[in-house]
Order: sequence, then C-alpha cells, then structure tokens
Amino acid sequence: MIASVRTGLVLLGLLSVGDIADLVLTDGSHPPYAIAALSAALGVASLYFIAKAWQGSRSALRPLLVMRIVSALTAAPAFVVHDVPVGALAAAVAIIVLTAVGVVLVGRESTSDVVTR
Repeated sequence: MIASVRTGLVLLGLLSVGDIADLVLTDGSHPPYAIAALSAALGVASLYFIAKAWQGSRSALRPLLVMRIVSALTAAPAFVVHDVPVGALAAAVAIIVLTAVGVVLVGRESTSDVVTR
C-alpha cells in the first residue's frame, strides 16, 4: 500500500473517531442527537473498514469511502439551518474538506485496482 493511501486512511480514521465523539459532545442541537447517533454508527463501521483496509483488503475500500461520504453529508444541514453557531459551521466545512482529501487519497488505491486489470 502506498504512503498516500495510508495517509488517507489515517485522516479518515481521525474523522471516524470524531464522529464517535460527536455522540458524547453534542448539546442535542448542534448536531441533533439523531445526526450524532448516525454519525457515531458510521464512525464505528468506518473504523472496522479502515482496519481491514490497513491489513490490505481492497474490498474494504469502497464501503469505507461510501460511509465517509455519507458521514460528511450529515454535516451539510449546518449550511441551511438557521442559528448554527460559527464554530459548528467551521467544523462542518473542515469535516467536508478533510473527508474529500481523505477520499481522494484512499480512492487512488481503489481505482488503481480497476486500471491495472
């Protein structure tokens, strides 16, 4: 596995841990408990697939990427809901941007398998 993929997996892993922490850190409004619970579930599942990918499983990459994209999309309502604190809005931007970077880094490995066949 190339270094950029490992970097992407670490980045996605940190985001996954952050998703799990949201469940404990939420005030019930930012993010709402339902979103925090969904985020935490996606975080736990993502960590499972990250561990599998780290061990060399290419089949773990696609479900991981889908879960991380869905997780990033849970931050999108922060841009349309009124009265979202600036800190939560900044966190939503960071989550989306960092997820995009992680997905691109890990996605290279996923697509290189298709290209070489």
